[in-house]
This record gives sequence, structure tokens and C-alpha cells, in this order.
Amino acid sequence: MEHIPKTSVLYNASCPVCNFEIRHYAQYADHNGLPIRFDDLNSDARGQWGLDADTAARRLYVLHEGRLTSGIPAFLVLWAQMPRYSWLARVIGLPGIRHIASAVYDYVLAPVIYRWHLRRLRKQSAAASD
Repeated sequence: MEHIPKTSVLYNASCPVCNFEIRHYAQYADHNGLPIRFDDLNSDARGQWGLDADTAARRLYVLHEGRLTSGIPAFLVLWAQMPRYSWLARVIGLPGIRHIASAVYDYVLAPVIYRWHLRRLRKQSAAASD
């Protein structure tokens, strides 16, 4: 019986940090037969999300049962779908911890990773024009 994904993840496979983490989750989901689909924002799949490439590159997006989330709330939804990580969703989802984790993700991690992404794009563009 084939599982129809009820959870979809949009991530940047060209980002080494993003790709490393999300590929781990994808392998875990595949190995355990979990109904989670992983879409690379650099593929045609992004069109189904209704997000432009720049917006999609700024943070993780998860669509679960028709509800789109991003950032830490998206991680919480994703982790809750995976038995090995459901405890992490419960801990990070606690009110004080969730607030701190969201602030760190929104104001430190996501912006740093996004700037790194832009720098990689500029280098690729410069190399292509040489």
C-alpha cells in the first residue's frame, strides 16, 4: 500500500546546511515509510507551493494537512510526524522554549544561512560570467 504524503517539506537542496539536515529527515522518513514528501525549492516542485525562489530560500516551509507553516513552527510539524523526533517537537514546542527557539531561528540562524545562500549565488553567477 502506497502512502500519500500528508506532509510536504520545501527546502533548499543547494544549501549545504539545509540539504544535510533535510536529507537526513528524508532518509529517515523513507526508511520508516512515513508519508512525508520533500521538495527542493530549486526544482519544478516549488511552483506547487506558490512561493517565489527568494521567499522560499529564506526559511523552511512545511505543508501539513493543508496548513502552511514556516520556521520553527514548520520544524515542530515535521518533527511531530517522525517518531524519533516527536519528543523534540514536544520540548521545543513548550511556550518559553518555543519563543526562544523562534527568535534564534528568525533573527540569527535563518538570516545567516540565507546570506550564505546569496553569497553562493553571487559566486556562481560570477564564475558563470567569467
